[in-house]
Amino acid sequence: MVSNFEMLGRDNVDDLEAILAVSNSDVDELVHAVKAESDALFTWDYTRSRPALVKLYEKAKMSQWNATTDLDWSIEVDQAAVALANAGQMPGGGAMNQDMTGTPFEGWTEDQWVQLGIEMQNWSLSQFMHGEQGALICTAQIVETVPWIDAKYYAATQVMDEARHVEVFAKYLDEKLSGHYPINAHLKMLLDDIIMDSRWDMTYLGMQIMVEGLALAAFGFMHQMTTEPLLKKLLRYVMSDEARHVAFGVLSLQEYYKELGSKEIRERQEFAYEAAVRMRDRFLQQEVWERMGLDPKEVLPLVLADETRPVFQGMLFSKIVPNCKKLGLLDAGDGWLRERFTDLGVIQFEDWVDTGEEYTTLDEVARDREAQSA
Repeated sequence: MVSNFEMLGRDNVDDLEAILAVSNSDVDELVHAVKAESDALFTWDYTRSRPALVKLYEKAKMSQWNATTDLDWSIEVDQAAVALANAGQMPGGGAMNQDMTGTPFEGWTEDQWVQLGIEMQNWSLSQFMHGEQGALICTAQIVETVPWIDAKYYAATQVMDEARHVEVFAKYLDEKLSGHYPINAHLKMLLDDIIMDSRWDMTYLGMQIMVEGLALAAFGFMHQMTTEPLLKKLLRYVMSDEARHVAFGVLSLQEYYKELGSKEIRERQEFAYEAAVRMRDRFLQQEVWERMGLDPKEVLPLVLADETRPVFQGMLFSKIVPNCKKLGLLDAGDGWLRERFTDLGVIQFEDWVDTGEEYTTLDEVARDREAQSA
């Protein structure tokens, strides 16, 4: 069995000092190279033999949207007003619900709390943008590496989706907010691992199930919270696409994992756990605290002690856990992944609806077109 140290570089999954020691060393570089070792597979079998993927492909073709014309970019965005409105949607008004006496936050003014809200939104949307570029690269790999023609067809539509997502987040950050943050080191490490793995199903698992699954939950949370109309519409359209992407992973891997032995399944369980921890670690937002002039080692124990944080952090896994269950990863072997997700405090989502069944209910693009033609 692989140890926490071998997977994560630390024995204790909650070792804050070790988590913060992971840093992005090339934030000033414009290009980041990752060595991909996977084979590009041709298939000479053009038979449309997977009806669920055919249906998903047809849905994807009908649900394409144009970021330039389908969103109203004339809407003005007041970042301070958005930060205040977001705080008002959070329990306790967005501030940490504890005594700040003797902490770095003692004496903070309202303007500083508002600026923190602005930076957090800039950071969150920046990481979404970087993650979407990771999805763009990974899905292009899937077109090359997956052996089924139906999966190649669908993955090609997702490449277009991901390019559009990178486009809209970059445009929103640069034109409506105040610029973007470099990629978080934990997210970068995870994306590198996914791209470097030569096994096509690991690309599916890492990107379609784990990264996209967490993104879908995070987009839903932000969509529910924000009152800013452009972002709300943008997120709803992106969620329509993301639900199909996660469903693509579920439908494809569900078939493939039935063919794998116990050793191969354990490797997938370990990969899913490592990805979950990496994604959890990135939400510590250490780059925000540094930009605000604070030492993350002093601030993060206070952040982690906030009573509202476990609820938010847990909800981010509300799409991942039921999808892992549907794939048979939770209880395979001795239930290794179930134990790990229990330790992370997210196992309570195992019976929530999986995305293989949910994606049609999130198709906002289709609903808008039906309304326009009525």
